[in-house]
Order: sequence, then structure tokens, then C-alpha cells
Amino acid sequence: MTTVRLPLFPLNSVLFPGLVLPLNVFEERYRAMMRELLKTTEDEPRRFAVVAIRDGLEVAPSAPGMPDQTALRERGPTAGFGPDPAKAFHKVGCVADAATIREGPDGTFEVLATGTTRVRLRSIDASGPFLTAELEPLAEEPGDEAGALAEGVLRAFRQYQKRLAGARERSLATGADLPDEPGVVSYLVAAAMMHDTPTKQRLLQAPDTASRLRDELRLLRAETAIIRNLPSLPASELTRGPTSLN
Repeated sequence: MTTVRLPLFPLNSVLFPGLVLPLNVFEERYRAMMRELLKTTEDEPRRFAVVAIRDGLEVAPSAPGMPDQTALRERGPTAGFGPDPAKAFHKVGCVADAATIREGPDGTFEVLATGTTRVRLRSIDASGPFLTAELEPLAEEPGDEAGALAEGVLRAFRQYQKRLAGARERSLATGADLPDEPGVVSYLVAAAMMHDTPTKQRLLQAPDTASRLRDELRLLRAETAIIRNLPSLPASELTRGPTSLN
């Protein structure tokens, strides 16, 4: 089993391969991570792993408004994740490649990264200023009938977008812009659908592309039917999504 050790960035959201991840990094543990990544030469990938939080807090609670570091109830790399952080995270995540890391005058960072490959969390090291993890890369198998399923998902996704159009949806792409490679389709649609973290996590860790596409087809048909019967639902309710504080 081949593994790799990378910095670990837990979020209250799921990152999929091929998707862009913008981050506003203000917590000291993640600032330290970015400072370490900046030591990597520009011709080498600046990689870290993103895992969705199962049980815990992305940041500790503070007063309304911008996060206040003096209000954090815990400090250190495991703050908010309990005595055994491995239990706080989902086991399958995604490697992120940071194309841009910009440090602001206040020491915070603006980061733009892209999801690359899925990984399985094997162990966590909390001995440094930020969490690192031993990760096992997960191959993406196509499964049976992935091509035909991708075509069906694209058709269903177009219908889903049409139903959302009246709500001014923030879609990932128009149907015409979506690629037809089954694996890419499965990840783009998974990211674009408005579902909770457990559902998106289930899609991320699907055993193969075909299984993910089958699940998406069921979800798209169900969601389209719901939207069809809720024409007066405010746009803000349909398009509201979680925002990462980091």
C-alpha cells in the first residue's frame, strides 16, 4: 500500500476532484500550514488534503462578525475536534493543489486550490503546529455502463437547472458547458447539486464512477420533482449554501 503524508485541512464541506476551492485562512494553525507550503518551490505542487468534518467545529465559536482569535476556546492543531481527531473526520477526502497562496498584511492568507485525487485517511499526526495525515490514494474505477449513465445524468442535470432557473441558481456550468467524460461529469454534478455534507460525502466515496452516477440520477430526479412542486420557494432558500470560514 502506497501512502503519502500531507497537511490536513478539515472543512464543513466536501471537495471533489477537479473543483476549485477558495479559502480565506485566518486561524493560526492553518496560517502555519500555508507558511510551510510557501517554502515549496513554485515548480513543485503545494498540496494539502481536505477532509469533511463529521463531528466538530471548523473554527471555535466567537462573537458575531469576523472571527476573533482571542475568543477561541481551544488552541492548537486539534482545537474543536476532540481528543481523537481521527474520529471527527470522514475517512475519504481529496487532495488540493494550491495554485495561489497570497499573504495579507494582517497575516491571513487568500488561497485558491483545485481538488485533484481522492484519498483515504489512514492516520493523523497532531504533534506539529497543524495536523498532518498519512493518506492512501484511491483509484477511480469506471464501473459498469458509466458512459450511458453519464448521458442520463447530464439530461437530468439540465432539467434540474431549468427548474432552478426561476430561482436564479448559481449553477456550476450550463448543460452545454459540461464535459462528457463520465468521471468528470460525476464530480461536477456532485459539487453543483445542493445537498448536505453527508450526501456529498457519500458521492465522493462511491466505489466507482458508475455507482456515483446512479446515485446522482436518483437524487436529481427527486430534487427536480420537489422543485417542480415548490415554484414559490424564495430564491435565497434554494441557493443558500455553506460558506467556509477558513
